[in-house]
Amino acid sequence: MTILDAIIQGIVQGLTEFLPVSSSGHLAITQHILGTNGEGNLFFNVMLHVGTLVAVVAFYHKLIWSLIKEFFSMVKDIFTGKFKWSTMNYERNLIMMLIIGLLPLFLMFVPIPGTEYKMKDLADIFSSSPTLIVTAVSLLITSALLSAGIYFNRKNTSPIGKHLKSKHKTGEKDSYNAVDAICVGLMQVAAALLPGLSRSGSTLAVGEMRGINKQKALDFTFVLGIPSIIAAALLEGIDAIKSPQGINVSPLVIIVGMVVSAIVGYFAIVIFKWFLKSDKMSIFVVYTAVVGIVFLIISIIEINMGVNVFHMPQ
Repeated sequence: MTILDAIIQGIVQGLTEFLPVSSSGHLAITQHILGTNGEGNLFFNVMLHVGTLVAVVAFYHKLIWSLIKEFFSMVKDIFTGKFKWSTMNYERNLIMMLIIGLLPLFLMFVPIPGTEYKMKDLADIFSSSPTLIVTAVSLLITSALLSAGIYFNRKNTSPIGKHLKSKHKTGEKDSYNAVDAICVGLMQVAAALLPGLSRSGSTLAVGEMRGINKQKALDFTFVLGIPSIIAAALLEGIDAIKSPQGINVSPLVIIVGMVVSAIVGYFAIVIFKWFLKSDKMSIFVVYTAVVGIVFLIISIIEINMGVNVFHMPQ
């Protein structure tokens, strides 16, 4: 892999990790086109995710720091008997919902009946597939979920939705409850397994479907992604080191990819929040649908021909 390949993939990872278009799906597409897909890239992909982790920590450093301080304060109150669920402030509610939202990730370690695999292994199987049919279908699912999120957000913020909120405590909400967090957590598991299913887009959409304020839903999505990215990086990093191919990418290429993904990722968060605030999310609905349809067609052609159409023999 060359430095140019690292820069391209770093840009793709940085943009798509936070924009609702699926980083895993776009990395699979990019590597399929460049002809660099395979087990040997596993560790490099992990390092790209670490780069985007740096980006989200840098962007949300004030919120993260306040959550860390509130966490220790909450632990103190729990041990002194002063903690009350009903009187939690915003930070404590967010901490508890983040913990609840992470619980579904344990499903990743559930064995698949009749096989030697666990659920988490499906991600590697789908990502290393010689065709992109799973990625293409997942992109179409992302488009559908984004459409649903837009619909429910408009419904919750309409005059009728606001009236329902004031009368019946429904409509748009500023904080999550346990059911909301579980729903988002389950969607995050699905996004981890299916390349092409955007984690940020799908979890945001679920939050909006549950009636959460769209900006609060996005913040929850990004902060929830921090421990998820750390866990995935540790697990995949161990698998990459243990794999027969090992780490066959030079340190310079890895560093370049990480730096590029971190810088681009930071600005991708800024861009995403602007698109959401400006109600321009439909552009991502169209984009994921078009890319999904295009690569669904390409995948069908490749399956019939038995070759990668981007690297056909001369």
